[in-house]
Amino acid sequence: MADDIRFSDFTAGEKARIALLTARMAKRGMAGMDVDISDLQRKVERIEKQAARRKKNGK
Repeated sequence: MADDIRFSDFTAGEKARIALLTARMAKRGMAGMDVDISDLQRKVERIEKQAARRKKNGK
Protein backbone atom coordinates (compact mmCIF):
# COMPACT_ATOMS: atom_id res chain seq x y z
CA MET A 1 0.00 0.00 0.00
CA ALA A 2 1.02 3.58 -0.46
CA ASP A 3 2.93 5.68 2.11
CA ASP A 4 1.95 4.49 5.59
CA ILE A 5 -1.78 4.25 5.09
CA ARG A 6 -3.66 1.70 7.13
CA PHE A 7 -6.81 -0.19 6.32
CA SER A 8 -8.63 2.06 8.79
CA ASP A 9 -7.74 5.09 6.64
CA PHE A 10 -10.07 3.87 3.89
CA THR A 11 -13.77 4.66 3.83
CA ALA A 12 -16.27 1.81 3.87
CA GLY A 13 -16.91 2.30 0.15
CA GLU A 14 -13.20 2.20 -0.65
CA LYS A 15 -12.78 -0.98 1.38
CA ALA A 16 -15.62 -2.60 -0.55
CA ARG A 17 -14.20 -1.49 -3.90
CA ILE A 18 -10.75 -2.83 -3.01
CA ALA A 19 -12.25 -6.15 -1.93
CA LEU A 20 -14.20 -6.40 -5.20
CA LEU A 21 -11.18 -5.49 -7.32
CA THR A 22 -9.02 -7.99 -5.43
CA ALA A 23 -11.59 -10.72 -6.10
CA ARG A 24 -11.64 -9.81 -9.79
CA MET A 25 -7.83 -9.94 -9.91
CA ALA A 26 -7.88 -13.38 -8.29
CA LYS A 27 -10.50 -14.61 -10.75
CA ARG A 28 -8.49 -13.36 -13.73
CA GLY A 29 -5.29 -14.75 -12.24
CA MET A 30 -6.79 -18.21 -12.08
CA ALA A 31 -7.31 -18.04 -15.84
CA GLY A 32 -3.61 -18.36 -16.48
CA MET A 33 -0.20 -16.74 -16.45
CA ASP A 34 -0.73 -14.65 -19.60
CA VAL A 35 -3.72 -12.70 -18.26
CA ASP A 36 -3.21 -8.96 -17.74
CA ILE A 37 -4.52 -7.58 -14.43
CA SER A 38 -2.67 -4.26 -14.57
CA ASP A 39 -5.88 -2.29 -15.19
CA LEU A 40 -7.35 -3.56 -11.92
CA GLN A 41 -4.09 -2.92 -10.09
CA ARG A 42 -4.11 0.70 -11.31
CA LYS A 43 -7.65 1.14 -9.96
CA VAL A 44 -6.56 -0.12 -6.53
CA GLU A 45 -3.53 2.19 -6.62
CA ARG A 46 -5.81 5.16 -7.39
CA ILE A 47 -7.97 4.33 -4.38
CA GLU A 48 -4.84 4.08 -2.21
CA LYS A 49 -3.62 7.46 -3.45
CA GLN A 50 -6.99 9.04 -2.63
CA ALA A 51 -6.82 7.69 0.91
CA ALA A 52 -3.23 8.88 1.29
CA ARG A 53 -4.14 12.39 0.10
CA ARG A 54 -7.11 12.49 2.45
CA LYS A 55 -4.92 11.38 5.35
CA LYS A 56 -2.23 13.94 4.51
CA ASN A 57 -4.71 16.82 4.14
CA GLY A 58 -6.67 15.78 7.22
CA LYS A 59 -3.72 16.35 9.55
